[in-house]
Amino acid sequence: MTKGLQLSSSGPAARQGGGAIPCPHTVRGAAIRPESGYGTEMNQSTPTIEALHALTDADAEAIASLLVQLSASAAFDRARTEAVIAHEATELLVARDSGRIVGTATLVTAPSLTGLRGHVEDVVVDEAARGRGVARLLLEHMTQLAQERGVRTLELTSRPSRESALRLYESVGFHRRETNVLRFTPATD
Repeated sequence: MTKGLQLSSSGPAARQGGGAIPCPHTVRGAAIRPESGYGTEMNQSTPTIEALHALTDADAEAIASLLVQLSASAAFDRARTEAVIAHEATELLVARDSGRIVGTATLVTAPSLTGLRGHVEDVVVDEAARGRGVARLLLEHMTQLAQERGVRTLELTSRPSRESALRLYESVGFHRRETNVLRFTPATD
């Protein structure tokens, strides 16, 4: 059985404009391992969170690198990423450190007969930036954005073996739900 995590919220739906999402939280990072490939430009900096509205070549490269860390079977597709950015039901949040994307989280919303539902996808932080609170910052912004949009519930899924991630999700307001997650994968020719 897969553990589902859900955050319940209520409030008026109010989509804000693009750009950086204001947040009272700051994260002071610890020193980053130089062997990560990012050098020392991320040392002691404060990551910023923003909604991505256009995909530059540098952003595409960073997101491609993050997808490999998220899933061995995930292949970066620029057109698909641009479609996610442009779609009215999604918001791709990115964490930037010294201008470079070091983490992502995607909010997907869908209306249902019982209210607006939200789902969190693509939560990943670069190995070099882990342990600095970047994922927490992304999730805090995500929950704030979901509440501003009037999302009734916000859900995400995580493997039961990812205990540290589950603790993080719970610490920002998600709770475990006993549920079965079923997946149908259409056949491809």
